[in-house]
Amino acid sequence: MTAAAPRTGRELSKLALQVATEASRLVLAGFRHDALVTLKADQEPVTQYDLQSERLIRERLAQLTPDIPVVGEEQGGEASGEFTWYCDPIDGTVNFSHGHPFFSVSLGVAREGVPFAGAVVAPALRLWWRGSSDDRAYRCEAPCTVSNRHELAEAVVTSGLPVRGKPAAQSGLELLSRLSPHIRDVRRCGSAAIELCMVADGTYDIYLTRALSPWDTCAGAAILLAAGGRWQPWADAGGAYELGCNAAIYAGLVSQLRAGAAGNH
Repeated sequence: MTAAAPRTGRELSKLALQVATEASRLVLAGFRHDALVTLKADQEPVTQYDLQSERLIRERLAQLTPDIPVVGEEQGGEASGEFTWYCDPIDGTVNFSHGHPFFSVSLGVAREGVPFAGAVVAPALRLWWRGSSDDRAYRCEAPCTVSNRHELAEAVVTSGLPVRGKPAAQSGLELLSRLSPHIRDVRRCGSAAIELCMVADGTYDIYLTRALSPWDTCAGAAILLAAGGRWQPWADAGGAYELGCNAAIYAGLVSQLRAGAAGNH
């Protein structure tokens, strides 16, 4: 007999944490154990652990929330109805396959297309985050919030760069070049989910990337929103991007990006 699907964000975030934790144990067992790396049609790497992790996630969600569709990086799927799960079975496969500890299992749920709840588990770092729109954000059970820094000059920016085969404008390098004279520093983890969570817990102030797939960002964006942050699309002549940041710095960030864009024309 299947379980009734929970509908509050708090319940869904806890369920996401439960399932992502199970998958992360499987993934961690393969870490630094000669994962077999192949390239998909888009030249993105995939390992047997990506496939096994997504299989486990789908099996568990089929038991726990059978009426909510699942869209995953490796096996696809289609959104339908009020809720949709988005899973990235290993966010940061390049890191994972190179023995770098910044990788995660990311499981989020969108409500009518908007990030609603989710969890991100980074097993090699022994960290996890969860959050939902009707609760708050947590880092390892401690409530967390975005930073309160107001000035771009104080901001540490994280970004998903570089992108192989993409021109600078499409990878986001051009956006970073506009910001670099006005910020404190730049960091890169190689896992969009972890980076969004580190904006949510105040480690970073801004996340800036080209537009990604929803399985890359749904869980992290839900956690960021639950932590009091902003998650916004951004578009200019260079392409489509996504911005995550604290609310205090948002106006100054957008103003600087617009000023930079105007200066390039």
